[in-house]
Amino acid sequence: MTTALITGATAGIGAAFARRLAADGHNLVLVARDEKRLREQATELHDRHRVEAEVLRADLSEEKGIEAVEARLSDRKNPVDLLVNNAGFGNKGRYLEVSMADELTMLKVHCEAVLRLTSAAAAGMRERRRGGVVNVASVAAFVPRGTYGASKAWVVQFTQGAARDLAGSGVRLMALCPGFVRTEFHQRAGMGTENVPGWMWLDADKLVDAALKDLARGKSLSIPDPRYKALTGLMKLAPRRAVSRASATTGRRYGPN
Repeated sequence: MTTALITGATAGIGAAFARRLAADGHNLVLVARDEKRLREQATELHDRHRVEAEVLRADLSEEKGIEAVEARLSDRKNPVDLLVNNAGFGNKGRYLEVSMADELTMLKVHCEAVLRLTSAAAAGMRERRRGGVVNVASVAAFVPRGTYGASKAWVVQFTQGAARDLAGSGVRLMALCPGFVRTEFHQRAGMGTENVPGWMWLDADKLVDAALKDLARGKSLSIPDPRYKALTGLMKLAPRRAVSRASATTGRRYGPN
């Protein structure tokens, strides 16, 4: 039986991955900061799907947290076959309205942790000649808007570059770029979403289903919805200045309160 490790596993996209992978018969390593929620989730998934669900409390904004997950991913006796780097957050405010400490914390979680955990997992996967990594980015990666978008653009570029370097090794890497998803993400960041049109919202379980299909097909980039595929296609064709202006306007309409 294969094992999947999921960061940010207790809510949103991470929880949707945990539900789906448990239903498919994968053992799990669930990673998040809230140990109580982790244990409740592990018990529920074990009881419902009869899989092993290991709990690993770790804060990926801290060195000890990243080291703990690196160590688990490097365990050759209990290998991880699929890594889902999902942990992430948003900051409330525009550039220079957010403290430098918060900006650096975002880069540590979105970039440093993703780099280190992907590397820890991929090394063992390459030895076994099988395995997969899903790095959760965002369609924000394709628009010039603040540290969040920049960090997600890094995730996309890093993942696709690493995927090319590991081509033929049996290890698959994919960047997942969702749009608005009904999760706790915006509430935690203090962002208002009342004005977001209904058609822009995605269901987390359907998103995960599409993502896993794209991973199985060997894609290095997954934009799991026709609506967002069309939007990102238009953004690539539109003049950069126009995209930047539209992004700023959208941020004022749908961003922080």
